[in-house]
Amino acid sequence: MIIIADGGSTKTNWCLLNEDQKRIYFNTEGYNPYFSSTDYIINSLRKNLPSDLNIAGITELYYYGAGCSSSEKVAIVVNAMETVFTEAKVSVSHDLLAAARALLGVDAGFAAILGTGTNTCLYDGQDITLNIDSLGYFLGDEGSGSFIGKRLLRDYMRGFLPGNLQEVFYETYKLSDEDILDHLYNKPLPNRFCASFSKFIYDNNNYVEYTRDVVGEAFQAFFKNLVSRYPDYQKYSLNCVGSVGYNFRDILAEVADEYGMKVGKIIRSPIDDLVRYHLELAPAGK
Repeated sequence: MIIIADGGSTKTNWCLLNEDQKRIYFNTEGYNPYFSSTDYIINSLRKNLPSDLNIAGITELYYYGAGCSSSEKVAIVVNAMETVFTEAKVSVSHDLLAAARALLGVDAGFAAILGTGTNTCLYDGQDITLNIDSLGYFLGDEGSGSFIGKRLLRDYMRGFLPGNLQEVFYETYKLSDEDILDHLYNKPLPNRFCASFSKFIYDNNNYVEYTRDVVGEAFQAFFKNLVSRYPDYQKYSLNCVGSVGYNFRDILAEVADEYGMKVGKIIRSPIDDLVRYHLELAPAGK
């Protein structure tokens, strides 16, 4: 049996292909090796994998994960996967490659992730050929859920939310300023904490002027600091995977048009197209 996983910083989508090629889907939390250790991943998998999953019957595992961008970070995930999936040949790659393969298959083009974090690349139909580092949620990740969440938290803590949105935010989360700062500076996974508030923007889009300003600012920064820095970027279409890009695709399309870039494929999750890639398109051994 083969198992394929797309791991973001918040959630991992898994698809098991059994002996009859039937697809079985399930989710666990995300495992970004910048924030999660090998032991943490092992313990989480043992706790959250389906109880009826035949681990011993899995012979191949293809894991694409956020943060799997260097040999050191890849090793954290490989060690965890090999410990849990003891009979499987384990392959770990960056989630950006998953996005490119899901969005473009074996065609060349531009691919992006707009979820908890941000990433972008040029892809030649097999591998990533150019990537401008998003620099993570501290320094970059423009356009991401964490970028949007930070703007919302700043406005809330400074009392800048319009109308009764200040009260709505408090009633929704019951967070004081001290609680927010504690989450950001003393608790694990602050990027995931920030990104969780992009849902509040989506759920309260009746405050049209404010929500479109927040999301538009994020996407303007995404294009200014990342997309437009690629050589001849306007000759490519914008292909994007991730909940933020998908949920706010109308605003994303407007900003893309401002930058002279056509919109191609925008999907919430790459898992189905990634499974198709491995079943139908992948070169032997990939």
